[in-house]
Amino acid sequence: MKANQTVLKEFILVGFSSYPHVRTFLFVLFFGLYLLTLTGNLAILGLTWADRSLHTPMYLFLRALSFSETCYTLTIIPKMLADLLTEKRSISVPGCGLQMYFFLGLGGTHCIILTLMGYDRFLAICHPLRYPLLMTNVVCGQLVVSAWAGGFLISVTETALIFGGSFCNPNLIHHFFCHMQAVVRLSCLDSDLTELVVTMISVSALTGTFLFIVITYVFILSTVFRIPSAEGKQKAFSTCASHLTVVIVHFGFAAIVYLKPEGSGGDDTLIAVPYTVITPFLSPLIFSLRNRDMKNAFRKLCLNLKKENFN
Repeated sequence: MKANQTVLKEFILVGFSSYPHVRTFLFVLFFGLYLLTLTGNLAILGLTWADRSLHTPMYLFLRALSFSETCYTLTIIPKMLADLLTEKRSISVPGCGLQMYFFLGLGGTHCIILTLMGYDRFLAICHPLRYPLLMTNVVCGQLVVSAWAGGFLISVTETALIFGGSFCNPNLIHHFFCHMQAVVRLSCLDSDLTELVVTMISVSALTGTFLFIVITYVFILSTVFRIPSAEGKQKAFSTCASHLTVVIVHFGFAAIVYLKPEGSGGDDTLIAVPYTVITPFLSPLIFSLRNRDMKNAFRKLCLNLKKENFN
C-alpha cells in the first residue's frame, strides 16, 4: 500500500506543459490534422453509403473502420486541443475512466476490424468462387458487431482492473489523455501486478490480431504468385495495397507505444502522438488515394452534383 491515500476526485493531465513555447503551434497543427481526419472519414462514410456499387463487404468493413476511427479520435483529440489552450488541464476520476474505456474499446474494435478486412481479402482472393456465399453483407454485419463486442470486452476488463481501487497523490498523469499505464501507476494499491496484467492483455490482443493478418497475407501472397498473368497479379495486389499499408502504419505505431521497454527513455506524450493523431489522419488518406473504386465513386458524385446544378 502507498502512503498519502487521499481520495482523489480529479487528475491533472500534464500533457504538453513541458513544451510551453510550442503549445500554440501544436494546437494549430493538431487542429488542422483533426479537421482533415474528420473530413476524410466522413467522406468515406458518405461515399460508401451513397454509391450502391460500394455496398459490398469490403466497403462495409471500410465504413465500419471509418466510423470507429471517427469515434476514437473524438475521445481524445478535442480534450487535448482544449488543454493546449488552458492552464487548467484537469479531468474528473469518472471522466478519466470513461475516456479510457472508450479509447481502449474503440482501439480494440479498430484492430479487430482491420483483421476482418484481411480475412475478407483472404476469402476473395484464395476462395473467389465461394466468396459470395461465405462473405455476404449479413455475415459482414455480424462480424462488425462481434468486433465491437470484442473490443469493448477487452476495454471493460482493463478499465475495471485499473479503476477498481482508489488513487493516491500526486494526481499528475504524465500524458495528454488517460493512458492506462500512466493512470495505473497512481493506484494506492501495489500497481505493478495490475500494470503487468493490463499490459499483457493489450499486447496479447495487439500481437494476436497482427499475427492473424500476417497469416492471411501469407496465404494471399502464395495464391497471387500462382496467378499466371501479370495483369491478374496486379489486380489482386491492388485490392490489398491500401489495407496492407494501413496495417503497417497502425500496428507499427501501436508497437512503439505498447512494446516500448520499461525505462528505455523517451517522452511518452510525444511517443503517443503518431498513434493517436497521425495514424487516424493517414488511414482515410490511404484508403481514398490508393483505392480506384473510391476515386471513381468520388468522380461520379461530383459529376452528379454538376448535372443537378446545371439542370
